Amino acid sequence: MEKAANSQQRSNASPIKLNRFLVCGLGSLGQQCVVALKGFGVSIIAIEEAQPRHWEIPDIPNLLEDLVIGDCRQESVLKQAKIQQCRAVLLVTSSERINTEAAFAARLLNPHTRLVVRSAKENLNELLSKHLGNFVSFDPTQLPVTAFALAAMGTMTLGFFNLEGHQLRVVKRYIQSGGPFCRRLVYELNSSTRRVLSHMPNSSRMVTGFHQWEPNALVQAGDTIVYVEVTEKLSSRSEKRVTETKRERRQFLQAIVQGLSWLNLKRKLIQLWQSTYQHQVRRVAIVSGITVLFLWLLGALLYRLYYPNMSTVNALYTTAILLLGGFGDLFGGFNFTIPVPWWLQLMSLGLGLAGTAFVGVLYALLTEMLLSARFQFLKRRPPVPLQDHVVVIGLGRVGQGVAGMLQEFKQSVVGITNTELDANILPKLPVITGNFAEALKMANLPTAKSVLVAMDDEMLNLEVGLMAHAANPTGGLVIRTFEEGLSKNLAQLLPDAQVLCAYALAAEAFAGAAFGENIDNLFRLDNQTILVTEYHIEINDTLNGLLLAEVAYGYGVVPMLYQRGHETPTFMPSDDIRLAIGDRMVVLATSIGLRRVEEGFKSILPKRWRVLVEKAMNPEAIFEGANAIARISGCDLSTARALMHKLPGVLQVPLYKHQAQRLVRSLKQAQVRARLIAITEKLITDS
Repeated sequence: MEKAANSQQRSNASPIKLNRFLVCGLGSLGQQCVVALKGFGVSIIAIEEAQPRHWEIPDIPNLLEDLVIGDCRQESVLKQAKIQQCRAVLLVTSSERINTEAAFAARLLNPHTRLVVRSAKENLNELLSKHLGNFVSFDPTQLPVTAFALAAMGTMTLGFFNLEGHQLRVVKRYIQSGGPFCRRLVYELNSSTRRVLSHMPNSSRMVTGFHQWEPNALVQAGDTIVYVEVTEKLSSRSEKRVTETKRERRQFLQAIVQGLSWLNLKRKLIQLWQSTYQHQVRRVAIVSGITVLFLWLLGALLYRLYYPNMSTVNALYTTAILLLGGFGDLFGGFNFTIPVPWWLQLMSLGLGLAGTAFVGVLYALLTEMLLSARFQFLKRRPPVPLQDHVVVIGLGRVGQGVAGMLQEFKQSVVGITNTELDANILPKLPVITGNFAEALKMANLPTAKSVLVAMDDEMLNLEVGLMAHAANPTGGLVIRTFEEGLSKNLAQLLPDAQVLCAYALAAEAFAGAAFGENIDNLFRLDNQTILVTEYHIEINDTLNGLLLAEVAYGYGVVPMLYQRGHETPTFMPSDDIRLAIGDRMVVLATSIGLRRVEEGFKSILPKRWRVLVEKAMNPEAIFEGANAIARISGCDLSTARALMHKLPGVLQVPLYKHQAQRLVRSLKQAQVRARLIAITEKLITDS
């Protein structure tokens, strides 16, 4: 995935905020981008080279303000699409050349518009971002790799990404009796390395959005908790090298033990012969080698039978000399000290001729192999796992990315491809090459954990996915698709399978980036796409001056990282931090959360709670209580102290429920009795 460089961040610096977006290219990705952008309530104009005969998403014409037919690289077409009035241009045609040329044309016509480009050329994109400015690019095939890998694993890990050299993961955990989370209040699970995203009591319905859980609820057996946590700091190179060496030794010993079994040897022989179907040269080499071996043993046997005094070793040597063209060395003269019958001489001549032919073929094939190998001595790939592994079908860029990520997760995996894979690519990945129908039989599919079908041909994905489901009906199945219609139909046909539309996932990132945000990663949570989004606070920014509590509960996002200037970043920052110009923040957000942040104060959720402070137990409690009120509510310290000296009293600063409950808990620790009341002044609950 490409990150934005020199990107223009969201702010209210300009007096007029444009609300029109231009999408160039209405293929599968373009149509998904239109849908994602429309979720933000903006106006959309599109450019397509020719009038589409049919739409993958039938409602697309109704979502567009205007559809311009023409070449998006032409100045007149861009002007007709009102590019001067567009806040961002999404260049998502299937041609990287067209996208790049259109980016230059768009920048000349509108120096300020944001350019979001579909491209996989990392070096070129980095150069373009420096020269064009306000430019971001994504490779839509790589954006959903993490989502595919996690779906294939079928574990409770829902998301996985890196921030500031640390690994973070999103986990869904079903609470069991006696577990570490059982019989604890939900808010107690939050820590400096963990944030609760959702809590679903046993038999409750799934909730959408963050912060819908009750902080003071008791976690019980049967509940479900979803949380994000910092797992570990990425290992240094030396630590990784030691770990990889130990793992290589263990895999080497396992390979030896597995290789000694007759079933494994038989499977290897069958696999070797089937793998030569498309490589007839290998079959010639196998037939020639077997023929030479047969003639060698036959000749040695005849010499040993006719000359009983000749040792077996001498008989083998004599036959080998004949096979290597040494007939003249044995029968160069006519005065034999040992009589040799005519039929044995004739047979020896035949051995010499046959040996010259077949050994010559082997020499030629050996020379070809040495030349084709380019004198590289490459390691053999490990054997196919026997059980509880993930089968990745299709080792293109997406398949390779998924397989590599699964290996990082320490998940056993095998890849299947119908083309040769360079031995330097994922050298520790077991790979089966050949016809998919035969390859599936060699992949130990019935004992596999799951199958991921990730080829670039949607119809082939469907065919192979159905074959895999027939071979392992109880295993997990993840199918990569591109069109919305096929995705929905396939999901109905295979309700237990996970059908992930690659472009639908990527479109969320394209749409978010169009508003000026840096989208670092994405994953799926409860059928929603969650974006890992980075913000930089600038002058006139709608986030400037807000507490993180107001950002989190008001906009429905989850702050995971906060950095002030060049200071060390803080993970799972406190709600009490107030944002300032120059700060950096990384959050988890849905498209709805991004839209609220984008729209600013007019979309922020209202604060519906206040705190009634009843009594302070001692003078020190008055002092500590005032500090807690000022810190958590964000009010002036003088206002907090005035309230604490006139108890009982109501803090007039409205708060969000989670924020108010935390204030009540903090006051209780300071020996101050307080209650939570609604904005209508009705008493709600005791502390």
